Amino acid sequence: MCLAICGEIKSLELPFARVNVNGIETQINIELVSELKIGDHVLIHAGFAIEKINNEYFDYLNKTFKKMLEEDDYYDK
Repeated sequence: MCLAICGEIKSLELPFARVNVNGIETQINIELVSELKIGDHVLIHAGFAIEKINNEYFDYLNKTFKKMLEEDDYYDK
């Protein structure tokens, strides 16, 4: 199973971008997704932006991911 995480683009250095992922800034490749700008939210897998996502989905994914990390029995449900 593959896992994609979400991040917010903070700066563009084509073909790369600096993104914030849960408070950690990292560099990703953005060649697979067109027309990205600072402030956009993306799904990231293996160091590549794979899809631009809207704010609502970004918030939902962040809340779900944080809940998974906080709850010891999340996977037992």
